[in-house]
Amino acid sequence: MRYQNYHAWLWRKRLGSALRTSLACIIVGCTTLYGPVPLRRLLTYPAFSYVTTILVVSEATLGDTLRSSWHVLYATVQVVIPSMLSLWLIGPARFKNELVAAVAVAINAFLVALPESTHLMSKRIAFGQIVIVYVGTVVHGSQTGVFMHPIHVASSTAVGALASVLAMLFPYPRLAYCELRKTCRLYAENASERMTLMVEAISAQDQTAARELICQEKALSKSGARLLQDIKNNLGGMKWERPQLKFLKANDIDLVKKLQEMELPLRGMEISLSFCPSIPVQMMDDGLKHVLHVSKVQAGLKLEQAKCSAPFDGTTAPEGKGETLDRPIWTTKTTSTTQEDLSAMFLLYCMALLTDGPPVSQDLPNNLNEDSEESKEILYNFRKAWSNLNIRARSQKFSFALKCSLSLGLAVFFGLLYQKENGYWSGLTIAISFVTGRQATFNVANARAQGTVMGSIYGILCLFVFQRFLELRLLALLPWIIISSFLIHSRIYGQAGGFSAAIGALLIVGRKDYGAPSEFAIARIIEASIGLLCFILVEILLNPVRAATLAKTELSQSIGALGDCIRNITLCSQQKNMPASKPLSDKQHQLTHHVNELEKFIQEAQLEPNFWFLPFHGACYTKLLESLSAMVNLLLFISYQIEFLTEASQNFEGPLRELLQHMNDDLERFTKKVGSSLKSLQEATSASFQVFEEASQRDNTSHDIELGKSSNRNAFKRLTTENREVQNILSSFLQHLDEFDKICIEEGKEPKSQMVLCSTGLGFCIQNVARETMEIENQVKELVQWENPSSQRNLYKILCKIIWMHT
Repeated sequence: MRYQNYHAWLWRKRLGSALRTSLACIIVGCTTLYGPVPLRRLLTYPAFSYVTTILVVSEATLGDTLRSSWHVLYATVQVVIPSMLSLWLIGPARFKNELVAAVAVAINAFLVALPESTHLMSKRIAFGQIVIVYVGTVVHGSQTGVFMHPIHVASSTAVGALASVLAMLFPYPRLAYCELRKTCRLYAENASERMTLMVEAISAQDQTAARELICQEKALSKSGARLLQDIKNNLGGMKWERPQLKFLKANDIDLVKKLQEMELPLRGMEISLSFCPSIPVQMMDDGLKHVLHVSKVQAGLKLEQAKCSAPFDGTTAPEGKGETLDRPIWTTKTTSTTQEDLSAMFLLYCMALLTDGPPVSQDLPNNLNEDSEESKEILYNFRKAWSNLNIRARSQKFSFALKCSLSLGLAVFFGLLYQKENGYWSGLTIAISFVTGRQATFNVANARAQGTVMGSIYGILCLFVFQRFLELRLLALLPWIIISSFLIHSRIYGQAGGFSAAIGALLIVGRKDYGAPSEFAIARIIEASIGLLCFILVEILLNPVRAATLAKTELSQSIGALGDCIRNITLCSQQKNMPASKPLSDKQHQLTHHVNELEKFIQEAQLEPNFWFLPFHGACYTKLLESLSAMVNLLLFISYQIEFLTEASQNFEGPLRELLQHMNDDLERFTKKVGSSLKSLQEATSASFQVFEEASQRDNTSHDIELGKSSNRNAFKRLTTENREVQNILSSFLQHLDEFDKICIEEGKEPKSQMVLCSTGLGFCIQNVARETMEIENQVKELVQWENPSSQRNLYKILCKIIWMHT
């Protein structure tokens, strides 16, 4: 699938969603403006019908809409019954005071937000209903019906949800399983095209042509990641469209797992090309190109089968016969430890993974002794980690509930103080924008404010142009809703700005009998600003730590987790009955979590204003994130390679066993050195400015009695020669690896020929782990110098001081 074809498909998909959103809004408008009189009496809050429609139908399938409608129903029950009881017990007249209404909103919002099991969609709808119920009671006073007022709110909400479902059915249902089938086919085409481009790149005869092919592949790689995410999203909607049969669930899970397994070797092929210093590769002769061609054909057949095995599809997988090899060509070639040749062999290894799948399982064996001390220690650590996780989850849950409660309470209070008739909008503006995690607060508030202003201006212009033709006003909404639907996917506005832009126009054009449009628009903009200011204030009070600070902390933890992973790289496990890759696999989950969190904090820090703080060094953090992400991928391949080599070499004797032990010794020395370096970098990134100043002052002291005259010099020499020692160890490892491969090739057996690919792949990964470690070291040095511009001292020397100060 070409990059242009993907964008054309994406554009059609978003246009279809925009048209369905427009249809849902038109259904709401016709119902509230032209419906039967008894129905219109129930729908006294058409504004919230539009809000519900925008929240439910945007970028949804029929299954997603049904699921969201269930969340709307749950939210309505959660709000209507308690509000009826409170109005009946306390009386509407007592809610005439703004402070009482604000307190009622805050309490109800806290109770809705606190349960972790409640979906975010339900919470957003419930927040909006709470605001309307209690602000409406303040506006209408004793005339408020104890039971009818909440029913009016519920009816307006139900119309929005029903209109969303109808829009998903016309002109034909937009089913999640059909979208999943299309997305799977597109991903299979995308993967096939990427594989072809990378094979052509490694086989190219000049550097320029190879770089052009690699650039094309990178563009396709981004679209492939989006397609995988769409596949995961569509699986959730399928559960609401199909019967809950076990075999269907298993098929869905198998499909996603199969596609994810395809993505891993493709990612490895990208890594091999990114670390290949020059093209053409010397070892790429006609024989090896033939191997690549045959492997490409076989992998293409597998991708074609995945393309045709989408769920609920009646088609069958194609039965094609590709070319085969009697004997792999690398069994007759000599191996090499140059970077170019290792890159080519690693690409072959990834092609084998793409064709045959992961070589070994990463599951924990069942024959571990549960009563052993090691098992008890693992169980204790797991319970401790789970306890800490529960405490953290409870804290986050309470913090989110408190944030929603205070924000809505303050917004309603100040909004009613400014103007009672339009006091709804201060609370409604932020009610639909809450998220459970962190977000770029200022960026979201800015996007929502801009969207509100743009939508309001567009609505006023529509009323001015079509002031005598109400039907044309509704048609004028069509292009604006389409534009707003595309704004949702923009980097500047996002969902916050896109939703606000659509709702801002709908509230003016889609209603009538609410006064002068310009006055209403100005009042709503002011009320929205009041709500956003309260939202920002509460966010700052409850989350005072800047994203830049959190990014620095997460960077330190990521480097620490990386060091733990590298220290667990070994070919021979010290624990009985446990694979050598098991400790590494356990640490990889922690590293992946920290790197994902770091990415979120970096994105947020780049969007937040600097104020009086030091500017965020986004370029340096981005490079560090790229290196850490590359390390995550390399370590994943290392765990596969180590487990395969360990299992395959259990019956080896003589020279192969001896060489394997030498390789393991080299790895232990390598991981010790690299782990020590990463420990120093972790200390550097976690140290504060004062620590660096203190370290610099100690550096200026030439006669430190505690450190001694020669300790600094020796420590400095030790750090400056560490990279050289790592390179020496790496050279020894690659030399032993070369000898190991030659013996395997001389044997000429198929399992040992597979070990050649696996071992050379291990050499490639270890070599580039060392390279990325040095890159991280350089970036940390730049980052420390950026944050401490007055310290013009040698970083490595100061690191020695920091380590000494922490011991």
